[in-house]
Parts: sequence; C-alpha cells; structure tokens
Amino acid sequence: MNCGISLLTENSASCAGGFDRTSPRDQLALPICLSEGMVVSIAPSPIQLNNLINLATIISDNCKAIHQANSMSIDQLNTDYGIAGNLTFATGKGGFPMIHIDNGQAKALISVYSGQVLSFQPAPETTDLMFLSEKAYYAEGKAIKGGIPICWPWFGPDPEALGRPSHGFVRNRLWNVLETATTPDGATKVTLGLKDTDETRAIWPQAFELAIAITIGTSLTVELITRNLGDKAFPLTQAFHTYFQVGDINRVQVLGLENSQYLDKADGGVEKTQVGAVVVTGEVDRIYLDATNELVIDDSALNRRIRIKSSGSKSVVVWNPWVTISANMADLDDADYQRLLCVETTNAATDIVEVPPHGEFRLQAIYSVERD
Repeated sequence: MNCGISLLTENSASCAGGFDRTSPRDQLALPICLSEGMVVSIAPSPIQLNNLINLATIISDNCKAIHQANSMSIDQLNTDYGIAGNLTFATGKGGFPMIHIDNGQAKALISVYSGQVLSFQPAPETTDLMFLSEKAYYAEGKAIKGGIPICWPWFGPDPEALGRPSHGFVRNRLWNVLETATTPDGATKVTLGLKDTDETRAIWPQAFELAIAITIGTSLTVELITRNLGDKAFPLTQAFHTYFQVGDINRVQVLGLENSQYLDKADGGVEKTQVGAVVVTGEVDRIYLDATNELVIDDSALNRRIRIKSSGSKSVVVWNPWVTISANMADLDDADYQRLLCVETTNAATDIVEVPPHGEFRLQAIYSVERD
C-alpha cells in the first residue's frame, strides 16, 4: 500500500472521496490524502500552513511505521505472548496480526490493529455474539466494521471542528501487546495499549497512556483504562461501539431503557422519551441519557438474550443504519441492517468525563448470553 501523504487539489480530493466542498465541514478546509483512497480535511485555521506540513510529515512517518509493524514477527509474538493450547497469534486479513483464543470456555478473535474484539463465541453457542461485516476494510487508516471498535478520545464528530476524524484516532492504528495471561478461573486475559507520540500530540495535544483489557471466558469483559500523564485535566468522550449479531432485526427489542430520555440524531437531535422497549422499525441513532448500567437485548429469532453490564458510563447509544444507510456504506452489505444492532456503552453527549492530571478513568462492559 502507498503510505504517502500529500496535499491534494480540490478536484483530485473529490475524486478520491471523503472531501466535499458543499459540506460545511469542508468549506474552509484543505484536503489531505493519508493513503490510497483515504482523504481527510483539515481547516487552515487555527492550524498554519507550516504546522500543517509538519503534521503531514509526522503522519507519513507514522504510516510507514505501521506498515513495518504489520510485518512484525508472528513467531516472536507467539514466543513472547502465546499461551500453549489457548492463545496464538497469526497473520490475518490486511496483513494485520490477529489473536486467536480457544480456551474451552469460549472462542474469540482480536485484532491488534485497532485493539478490537472481532469475534466472541462462548461455549456451547453456535452463533457468534459479534456482527462482523463481510465487506469490512482491513487496511491501514481504515476502521474495521464490526466487533467492538474503540471510539476515543472523542465520540462522534470532532468536538473542536478541526476536521479530525469522527470517533477519534485509536480505532485505525496498530496497538501494542502488553500482556497475556490465564486467569484463575481459566479465562484468557489480553491487554493491549497505546501511548502518546509526536503524531498523536499533533492531533490531540495530551500526554496519555491507553490500555484495553479483554477477558475471554464464559462472558466477555472489556475495560478501557485512560491515564492522564499530563499536569492538566482533559475532557474525554468515548465508546465501545459494539456491533451485535441478531437473527432478525424485526424480532429484537432492547430492555432497560424504558422511560429514559434520549437524543434522536435521526430526527435532528430532538430530545424524546422512550416509551416501552426499544424496537427497530427504521433508522435508529439515539443517545440515551442517564441510562441504567444493565441492559438486555432480547433476540427471539436466535432464542437468546444478551445481557450488558457496564460501569463508568451514564449514557448508551443504540444504532441501526436501516435500508438506505446500509446500502450506501461500502463496507456493509445492503441487507446487513437486518443482522446487526449496535448497543454501545459510552460517555457521550452530556456524559463527559474529566480525567484529572496523573489520574485515570475506567470504562467497562461485560457481555453474556442467556437462554431459557
């Protein structure tokens, strides 16, 4: 893959996609090509041209480093972090290192690129808990559609409107393997991490350590730990953007959000009150405020219930693209809206976290399957 970065003409940026002069985001912005087919726009103010060129150089160097890291020795990873008969590393799609787990309690697949659980199937279930698009991108600079993408250090559009990517910058970069272990109860724990660099500080000027601890057992536990290494507090919004596989979206309901207030992003952000269980009959894009820390996805088509327990979160996002958006997304099949539902453990909207200097914050979700 060509990892070069360049300032583009407006015409070439429009042809590559991702840049539209009619868009409010791009009206005053400069188009930048990060890699083949990937274009972002960065507003010229308050970023000066020299700083923009420096940023381009930093991102280009980082892209080369990612390319080299993707060819890291799988043998060395297995030597350092493999667990015999339980956890192995292998080269997966896009050349990314993948972690395969089969410990008797569950099977799972974790991508080291993006720090992302892609698959979780507890024994003796025959259907994966996670939805993973067959058209998902496995390419540097792209997010993988499915599993549990990590949105950090902001959820949704760039909060400062500087043209930075939606949902932050950690779901499309290679993470570091920090630790693997077998827990006393026979589960498998994997810890991946990131730390600030010149490149991340050019995007978001904070000193940080970020770790995700993933525990694969009879249930799936994910915990995102943010550490502020700086001398000033910083605000944080984030999410486990979890894609659940469902049997038939028309036969699914989400329990636990009854009478909750929510922002309906599919209806201009109007605040509404949830009446009864959440059902999907069209596009759903909602941020539930002051939500409970325990929800259930009742999936009658698959005859199962998915229980979600969370901590460190007061908000929940429920999302389904429905017909039009699903058809317009290149990394979704036209009919995928029938097979997926995102119920996301978040710090979103008014649920903003303030991480104190030299302090930390933990966001956790536990997913389990129940049957009658």
